[in-house]
Amino acid sequence: MRILVDADACPVKEIIVKMARASDIEVIMVIDDSHVLNDGYSTVITVDTARDSADIRLANELCKSDIVVTQDYGVASLALGKKAWAVNQNGLIYTDQNIDMLMMQRYESGKQRRRGRYGAGPQKRTKQNDADFAAALEKLLQCAKAASLQ
Repeated sequence: MRILVDADACPVKEIIVKMARASDIEVIMVIDDSHVLNDGYSTVITVDTARDSADIRLANELCKSDIVVTQDYGVASLALGKKAWAVNQNGLIYTDQNIDMLMMQRYESGKQRRRGRYGAGPQKRTKQNDADFAAALEKLLQCAKAASLQ
């Protein structure tokens, strides 16, 4: 089990590293070359800035029972297809039961953006978002550990 992070715009990298370090779990951060990252713990994989480069590399790296942290529903769907776990930065755990609906929302939002209709954008991050993420990651760590024992 490892934690793989779609790290370009990930606001919870410090939480991930803290929790992974406490459990001695490998962390792989995937970023594009317009970012610099060195947290002293994670393995950092840098890819070019081409569209979806980080997503493709992350999908190619992940294995069954890994945990993926991503905001991207497509990456989450790929993770679930590989029998990995997936969670977003606000603690939403992606599942086989919710991913189809989320992918449909992504499709519909894309159609609206192409028509020039843009939403209000993301809300300001709160301490509760961080707490929700940490709780979800802890839950997935426990699930992944239990699955690896079977």
